[in-house]
Amino acid sequence: MTRLAIAANGLRKSYRHKSGDKVVLDGVDLAVPEGTIFSLLGPNGAGKTTTVQILSTLIRADGGEVRVAGHDLNRQADDVRGAIGVTGQYSAVDKLLTGEENLLLMADLKHLPKRAGRKKANELLERFDLVEAAGKPAATYSGGMRRRLDLAMTLVGDPRLIFLDEPTTGLDPRSRRAMWGIVRDLVKNGVTIFLTTQYLEEADELADRIALLDHGRLIAEGTAEELKRLIPGGHVLLRFADPGRLDAARRILGVGTPDLEALTLQVPSDGSVRVIRQVLAALDEHAIEIDEMSMHTPDLDDVFLTLTGRQAGQSTEALR
Repeated sequence: MTRLAIAANGLRKSYRHKSGDKVVLDGVDLAVPEGTIFSLLGPNGAGKTTTVQILSTLIRADGGEVRVAGHDLNRQADDVRGAIGVTGQYSAVDKLLTGEENLLLMADLKHLPKRAGRKKANELLERFDLVEAAGKPAATYSGGMRRRLDLAMTLVGDPRLIFLDEPTTGLDPRSRRAMWGIVRDLVKNGVTIFLTTQYLEEADELADRIALLDHGRLIAEGTAEELKRLIPGGHVLLRFADPGRLDAARRILGVGTPDLEALTLQVPSDGSVRVIRQVLAALDEHAIEIDEMSMHTPDLDDVFLTLTGRQAGQSTEALR
């Protein structure tokens, strides 16, 4: 059986307001297998950060049963803290300290012996390409360097589960992709990543499974490809050498939108291999040759907009 790094059932959280209770999480169920990247998406205010805060023991849930890294979240909070690492959207780096001093401070907080702490710091400086900057104050680091240092500090305690709460917010595309490479390497070594992000491309690139949270409820979950298939608009685009073959293909398949100028036929498809095989088999049976074929499926932006009614980054009225 697949072991779960996170198992949550019926997770609930509300906050009191003058206007009445605001429900932030309304019965959320999560199952995150070990050694995978699980991404939680949602508009601003959907409850993503609250979920991370609960799972990482920073705040208590109002209801639900949760196990994190094999430990009961309520009864074994100290054990959970010892097994996880958290890198938030706001860096925990002390900008007055050097990169090396930040790592040594974290080693002290983790109660590592001096020699072991220095060895771990040196390993992480090399691993995160920070050796040349190790003796410089973190205030002089670029945004990407501070993010790498922040994640390196999280790894001092060798956590097997890491919460990355919008870890690449504000980074340029190059720094963001460098961070993606680091995350992939962590997972190759057996670490589980729980990722929240507003960058849908990031979830598409990294996540093994994605859950979409809106107004405190999970409204969809699956792989990126499974989520894209929930949205209409996918199609196979066939290109032909001449109008005769295009017309013949349209009659044989009985569906599709032809473009006589481009010599293409757009055939509705859910993106599955089964549909592609059916199209190719039907055309092959009548000896209709295709010059080019391409698949087009909705992207996660389409999924996000269709299911939540908002663009990524647009706020809800709920509290985070």
